[in-house]
Amino acid sequence: MTFADKTLPTGSELTVLKNARIVLVDQVVTGHVAISDGRIVSIDTGLAPQAGQDLDGDYLIPGLVDIHTDHFEKHVYPRAHVRWDPLRAALAHDAQIIGSGITTVFDSLCVGATVSRPERREVLAPMVDALEKGQAAGMFRAEHMVHLRCEITDAETARLTEENIGKSIVRMISVMEHLPGRRQSKNIEAYTQRRMADTGESRAEAERTTQNLLNHSDEISEKVRPAVISLAHAHKLPLLSHDDTELHHVDEAMSEGITVSEFPCTLAAARKAKAHQMCVVGGAPNVLRGGSQSGNVAVSDLMAEGLVDILASDYVPRSLLDGAFMIAADASFKEDLPAAIRMVSRTPAEVSGLDDRGEIAVGKRADLLHVALHDGHPFVKMAWLKGRRVL
Repeated sequence: MTFADKTLPTGSELTVLKNARIVLVDQVVTGHVAISDGRIVSIDTGLAPQAGQDLDGDYLIPGLVDIHTDHFEKHVYPRAHVRWDPLRAALAHDAQIIGSGITTVFDSLCVGATVSRPERREVLAPMVDALEKGQAAGMFRAEHMVHLRCEITDAETARLTEENIGKSIVRMISVMEHLPGRRQSKNIEAYTQRRMADTGESRAEAERTTQNLLNHSDEISEKVRPAVISLAHAHKLPLLSHDDTELHHVDEAMSEGITVSEFPCTLAAARKAKAHQMCVVGGAPNVLRGGSQSGNVAVSDLMAEGLVDILASDYVPRSLLDGAFMIAADASFKEDLPAAIRMVSRTPAEVSGLDDRGEIAVGKRADLLHVALHDGHPFVKMAWLKGRRVL
């Protein structure tokens, strides 16, 4: 469709974004995009034949889709032992999300407690309720969905999952196991040192607590994991396996019908997941830091072998935008800008079952970002959600 098409809306019904470097799914073109009724109705090169919003030759990219960020919890607990009102926390979180260029976010809420965070059991429902309320009332500028990341070592996780999984805002499930000597925390000594630093426990106390945790975890997880998997399948939600480290972790996930390996911790696990057509998610902060904050495999090493399909922001929302432009500018990566942008827009949208967004294409939802560069740093100047300017 072009501006010459008789069916194209005119006047106030039409928004035109012109003089932009438009990042399409496989190329960058200079031209203009027309939006009507929340959708992209045309993309054309050259000069726009009518008035519109001039982007001054900057980039126009699709709004980012983040399938895993646990940043909402940081706003609920802005300081140790300080719990903020969940709706106010959600509004603060939303401002950071849209400012980072994320127009669709899966807020990853922990289901079940860990040794260091027992309060997660009681705060889950208020956090989900706050997101539901804010979304329904039109209080947010990004679209928020919930990704329940289920801690299978807590006996309460199955109950908490069942209580929340039927809510319409819940759209994704992952299973995770944060234990010393397992998956992300393979190095027990490093885990013990972190626990001593976090809790002030002596080495003997930290080691005793760790051993008590390990003594009961397998018995719990053998019941909780299949219960969570069954609930996810019953509700037809995308399922992710978190922190695959050993080859048998990938085998287990595949046998359960899981199709996404999220943040694999080793090259071997990522290779096996990819070889079996699983989608692989890497952490964008890992890319920007040049390595894992927990000492596991570097995402750049996975990307060197073409093993990463999606980047997620994990704990730094802005890392998606920075990561995509850094990858495109760095010759050590194989991806050009369209390929890097796909990793943070179209591919996560597809995996999430959201086929109406994630790329600049006729008929797609007009979730768009005006992005400029300064000294190599991308920044969002304007953002549109369903064709409505929200930033």
